[in-house]
Amino acid sequence: MGHFLVVGILVIVMAVLTYVGLDAAGLMPVQASAQAVSIDWLWNWQLVAISFLFSLIVVPLIYSLVVFRRKKGETGDGAHIEGNTPLEIGWTIVPLFIVLAFAYMGAYSLGQTRRVDPTAMVVQVKARQFAWTFEYPELGIVSNELHIPVNKQVVLKMESADVIHSFWVPEFRVKQDVVPGRVTEYRITPTLIGDYKVRCAELCGSSHAYMESPVIVDSQSDYDAWISAQAKIAAEAAKTPEGQGKLLTVRNGCIGCHSLDGSKMTGPTWFNLYGSEVPLADGRTVIADDAFITESILQPKAKEVKGFAPTTMPAYPLTDEEIANIIAYLKTLK
Repeated sequence: MGHFLVVGILVIVMAVLTYVGLDAAGLMPVQASAQAVSIDWLWNWQLVAISFLFSLIVVPLIYSLVVFRRKKGETGDGAHIEGNTPLEIGWTIVPLFIVLAFAYMGAYSLGQTRRVDPTAMVVQVKARQFAWTFEYPELGIVSNELHIPVNKQVVLKMESADVIHSFWVPEFRVKQDVVPGRVTEYRITPTLIGDYKVRCAELCGSSHAYMESPVIVDSQSDYDAWISAQAKIAAEAAKTPEGQGKLLTVRNGCIGCHSLDGSKMTGPTWFNLYGSEVPLADGRTVIADDAFITESILQPKAKEVKGFAPTTMPAYPLTDEEIANIIAYLKTLK
């Protein structure tokens, strides 16, 4: 009985130390949404269970190796033990109730996470290789940044233009797949003003690791100011061909693959592109004029640029006017 008492005390001590160590390690990022509260609560109880089970296995194992090791001069066999029926019943029944308890806690946490606010603001999200686009349908605003007001539930109605993506802001905790041919919903109530990033958490292609976009949680006044500024920008942009072209590139997620400042991305940079000499994968060189850019939009594989072949860009069925507007915008990127 003395051994059981010692092992029991050591298990408790080890479990407490393990839990304190894991908790102090800061395994989770900052908590920035109402949904994160119930998720972190469940995670904390899982840490408790992990710490106890780890100690329940490791402590008796090490104690047995030290205390019951074969002593010098001992040559006989150890005691023969057939089994212990009460112990076997105990380690079957007790874990069953623990699993049921965690199932209930998980269901409760899921219910809190998916709680619906009928006044939630709606933002439409388009995912494509390799960019996120955010549209505010009631305001006519399209952006590659997601701005949302603090302490107000937002429902993101998400669609994919190509493959499966997954919308994940670690500080919000919640993660949701974005599936082609379906509209999936993501509900979040941000509680902490700050700048975050949405990451794609589903391997979606060669530039999956770079599929990130800013997520900004604003105060209500800052959010209203941003909305007002974006509305004015959109109104002004709509007056000129290059402005309309810029809006088209944002709406179609073009900057997920093409940089505007000369930096290298999945596709060729647009900075100083128009009128420049473009080396092709087949050894030829062409001028980036209207004809080349039009062909590259409608038939991306017709002339593949050196260093970017084979191209992963899909064909975009744009009208002649839309293509002309995009070309007008490219001419401004000098």
